[in-house]
Amino acid sequence: MASVSGVGFHGRGARAGSPPRPEYHRPVTSLDLALLYLVAAVLGVVACRSLKLPPMLGYLAVGVLIGPNALAFAHDSASIQYLAEFGVVFLMFVIGLEFNLPKLRALKTAVFGLGLAQVVLTIAGAILGNALLVAGFAALGWAWDLGWRGALVLGAAMAMSSTAIVVKLMAERLELEGPHGRLVMGVLLFQDLAVVPLLVLIPALNSGAAGMADALAVAGVKAAVLLGLLLYGGQKLMRWWLTLVARRKSEELFMLNLLLVTLGLAWLTEHAGLSLALGAFVAGMLIAETEYKHQVETDIRPFHDVLLGLFFITIGMKLDWHPLVHSWWLVVLLTTLPVLAKFALIAALARLFRSPPGVALRTGLYLAQAGEFGFVLLTLGAQQNLIGVPWVSPVLASMVLSMLATPLIVMYSNRIVMKLSSSDWLMQSVQLTTIAKKSIKSEAHVIICGYGRSGQNLARLLDGEHIPYMALDLDPDRVRQAAAAGQSVVFGDAAKVQSLMAAGLARASAVVVSYPDTPSALKILHLVQTHAPKVPVVVRTIDDSDLEKLRGAGATEVVPEAIEGSLMLASHALALVGVPMRRVIRITRDARDKRYGLLRGYFHGQDDDTVDELDQARLASVTLPTASAHSGRPLDELALQALGVAVVSLRRASGKGQPVDGATLAGGDTLVLSGTPAALALAEDRLLVG
Repeated sequence: MASVSGVGFHGRGARAGSPPRPEYHRPVTSLDLALLYLVAAVLGVVACRSLKLPPMLGYLAVGVLIGPNALAFAHDSASIQYLAEFGVVFLMFVIGLEFNLPKLRALKTAVFGLGLAQVVLTIAGAILGNALLVAGFAALGWAWDLGWRGALVLGAAMAMSSTAIVVKLMAERLELEGPHGRLVMGVLLFQDLAVVPLLVLIPALNSGAAGMADALAVAGVKAAVLLGLLLYGGQKLMRWWLTLVARRKSEELFMLNLLLVTLGLAWLTEHAGLSLALGAFVAGMLIAETEYKHQVETDIRPFHDVLLGLFFITIGMKLDWHPLVHSWWLVVLLTTLPVLAKFALIAALARLFRSPPGVALRTGLYLAQAGEFGFVLLTLGAQQNLIGVPWVSPVLASMVLSMLATPLIVMYSNRIVMKLSSSDWLMQSVQLTTIAKKSIKSEAHVIICGYGRSGQNLARLLDGEHIPYMALDLDPDRVRQAAAAGQSVVFGDAAKVQSLMAAGLARASAVVVSYPDTPSALKILHLVQTHAPKVPVVVRTIDDSDLEKLRGAGATEVVPEAIEGSLMLASHALALVGVPMRRVIRITRDARDKRYGLLRGYFHGQDDDTVDELDQARLASVTLPTASAHSGRPLDELALQALGVAVVSLRRASGKGQPVDGATLAGGDTLVLSGTPAALALAEDRLLVG
């Protein structure tokens, strides 16, 4: 068989001895690359979601896989690189949306105290450490190839922490409003703000000392003039323009205008000799003070996520794994040393700012990893030839590894803090003792989880009925002010079993989750079902999308804000169009009766049995005997409806709620029935006698 090496493919009709036809290679187009990136991104995100990891890590991983240093499916083309820069643009735009004066005032100590000190000292530490290495290597007769400019870039990159990963983890653990959560958010906010001057500083480092001073002075003047022009009257102009666009009532026009504003200001700052990201940041700042902020956040999110994912893919493509195999020790050092040094620095600074030891240690642990903007600064430094090529891959790998380790560090943060701080467990014990001390005399009280507006309104109503309550909240300022006013509220996390038990869960008559957070509510429901299954739980939600999930987890009743709002809206509208007020009240009451099982009537006592109410519908609870004759029978077979009785709810002996439709009875079940006294007596006789 003839060899085909070096010979082009001959068609079926090719004649012997004829010259070979040239092979045809279709050039790789931008569409090919875009499709490849999209396929890789989808697979990476699916894999990370399955492993419960941040999608950003999936983007980085597929970038490494398809890049020129692995499978070589794609190369980092200029067009794709420029498109990926838009991811950074939209990231800075979102940061600008979060930049508002009220938030800064609330976190001013954490932002401009702890955050500023952390960034400045991290960069200074990197420069000082590099100088010591240069001197040490020179004493040994060796050369150290990283200058102070490169060390500054590395220090700036290492000073950043991952906002996306940390905020997500703290939200899942309900720690955003905790003492360390507020410190972490303040530091993250300053890090995001510090990127703006760093993006101006790093390109200027490429000049000499005099040239760098001139470049920084020119860039500073440009930034001051441009920002002054944009911010002076810019918010009024932006509000007027967005209102003009919004009045056209076109979502398409509003979105196009949003993209125009963001990219237009980015283009303006770039042509002014600054950066794309600075203009996007300013655009976000201008919109942040308008009433369209939340709508803009919703609309921009898809562009932000997709383009930022593309940026991380291009970052992954720069990672060359070959040097990592030979220099694995360098990757390990670059991963562990910065993480440990950053943890120690932040914890020490937090203690310096008078944080308790446990809070300081948790703050350091949560911020020890690298962040998204670290990749941006490192890439910019490499483009400016401030960092040698051999450094890029090891540093990128170390940053990715530190981010991968973050979920584990956060998961075991309590154990780490307990071992490092002997006083932290004592402070937690004091906190639980404070809760228990306030609740120890309470019997049949209501535990209110969250003491915001809804929780406080509920507390006032309970006070009016002389019903005791105990409120748990994580906002120290709110707790301090409310407790000083004599209200029964303590600092505590309702999603932790220790706090609930200290608040007297076993003796409580009910638990109310007053804030609309489904993950937190599910945790609380699980704890109540485990430790006090017979205590009813009422949960507040935004809408009824998680209704069945919450009821299945044991919620006695779920109150969606959207439904309550629609009922109030309807009652006002009916009254305004002339419907008599009595009829409006009856219509609203009937609508609530259909929606909420526990409001179909009410439980009566001896003082309720007046002549006028003897024939009124009421509620009654019936608990089946353990050896009930109805065990295993479908509820529908009892035909309670024929007696004029409706089954409002069904709770198992374990305390778990059970949907009424299609339910099968079991011994120990408790049924809440609605009907007249006579009908309820017949139903109870049928259920208990059988």
